[in-house]
Amino acid sequence: MITFDEAHDFVLSAVDALRPLRRPLVDALGAVAAENLVAREAVPGFANSSMDGYAMRSIDTQSPPTRLRVVGTTLAGDAPAPAVGPGEAVRIMTGAALPEGADCVCMIEEIEVDATRGEVLLTREMAAGDAVRHPGDDIAVGDLLLARGDVLNPPLLGVIASQGLDSLLVYPRPRVGVLSTGDELAGPNVELGPGEIRDANRPLLTGMLQASGFEVIDLGVALDDYPSTLALLESAAATCDAVISTGGVSVGDVDHVKSAILALGQPQARWMQVAIRPGKPFAFGVVGPRGVPLFGLPGNPVSTRVSFELFVRPALRRLAGHRDVDRPRLNAVMNETLTRSKDGKLYVVHAEVRVGRDARLRVERVARHGSHLLRGIAGANALALIPDGTEIAAGESVSVLLLDDLDVSETGS
Repeated sequence: MITFDEAHDFVLSAVDALRPLRRPLVDALGAVAAENLVAREAVPGFANSSMDGYAMRSIDTQSPPTRLRVVGTTLAGDAPAPAVGPGEAVRIMTGAALPEGADCVCMIEEIEVDATRGEVLLTREMAAGDAVRHPGDDIAVGDLLLARGDVLNPPLLGVIASQGLDSLLVYPRPRVGVLSTGDELAGPNVELGPGEIRDANRPLLTGMLQASGFEVIDLGVALDDYPSTLALLESAAATCDAVISTGGVSVGDVDHVKSAILALGQPQARWMQVAIRPGKPFAFGVVGPRGVPLFGLPGNPVSTRVSFELFVRPALRRLAGHRDVDRPRLNAVMNETLTRSKDGKLYVVHAEVRVGRDARLRVERVARHGSHLLRGIAGANALALIPDGTEIAAGESVSVLLLDDLDVSETGS
């Protein structure tokens, strides 16, 4: 057997980011930037008002109350308003350019308007810069707005658009083929025959891939036949950026996937017995000039999920250009004692993790241990990594990988 760290490092050392492509901003949410972006335009590009009110000279307000003559009105997008001279003001709307001569804006709620005389009255002293957005307040020319490896979130898309751009060089989202294997697998809406089971792994993997921002290509089910399995994987590697297969990687007489991956992926391929539970059998290789990774995962669904999180998802995130490829790892306190066998393996246990009243992260529940017990992991939001030994006692700390956002509501602990 090999350690989890050795298997993890072997996979990540074999993959690199996909070739960048230019994408329109409307299709770039969640993608990873493949270039640095330096500001070429200041934002805002001119002094403007941050509210509706009156633009004026602050020097005219030094001895309140102050009466000012209104000499014009300006809206956002208007041509320059009349200049403001001594004793004058201009009605101004939010976003409108500050008139020449004005250095502040008094909000409309603090102004008394005398429409008959065309004047305004204010009762407080103004300071230069009040309610004024200055050029470059948000972005100055030359600012680094985006670094290669940054994930594009909605505010960043807005920042890019503020520079007059409608596209950006990004790493494409990997197109991932998903294949199940086994003569025993039956599709939906058909009656099960003797010895047949439903294929839960493809929907499971499809959901995990989509939740992680990857594109899915459904490759269907391969029968337990070496030539057809080999041909299917080879064909998928020609059209996909990565391929995931479940089943056929253990030591059974018809476990052909591991043999196919080893044949296609040489010299950079390996069948591994990883010292983890579940998820011990695992095959991996890269194929062709593009270095397309092939992942052979165990067929039991809980093992499939564990292998995906520990090995596949980090590799796919590297393909997608992410700097941080692994799930966040934190320490959590066990709320109850968890017993295990001392067998040299790292136990990977699905768990529910919450923030306690003491603001510490706590493992509230662990799923029943069994590679086939899929229903029991449905509510899990973390994987607890239980080191070799006999137990983790209540109150002791354990390392957890967070799979979902934390529920910050208080627990009873």
